[in-house]
Amino acid sequence: VQLQASGGGLVQAGGSLRLSCVASVASGSRFVINNIGWYRQAPGKEREFVAGIVSGGGPREAVSVKDRFTISADNRKNNVRLQMNNLKPEDTAVYYCTGNVWTPTEGSIDYWGQGTLVTVSS
Repeated sequence: VQLQASGGGLVQAGGSLRLSCVASVASGSRFVINNIGWYRQAPGKEREFVAGIVSGGGPREAVSVKDRFTISADNRKNNVRLQMNNLKPEDTAVYYCTGNVWTPTEGSIDYWGQGTLVTVSS
């Protein structure tokens, strides 16, 4: 399973960015995404939850980004997006897409994408 994240970049404070994450399996075999979301890690800090969508549940955002960030996905959660508005310098971090994915050969496993850097200048 691959989680390909994109959309990071440099933006001024108050600006917007949209991150995308696309899930795929190289072999083309069947897979089911149980939950998917975004974490971020700022320099010198622990990785923290940003937003996620759980199977059978609605979207959830961390308190620190609520009302500024919105997570959305297609019905199968293969393509998840994070719309980030009113960005602040403290949002600067590497953003990682992560998901719990079921495949017939591996069962349910947590996967992480490669990360995309978001830099917010003041």
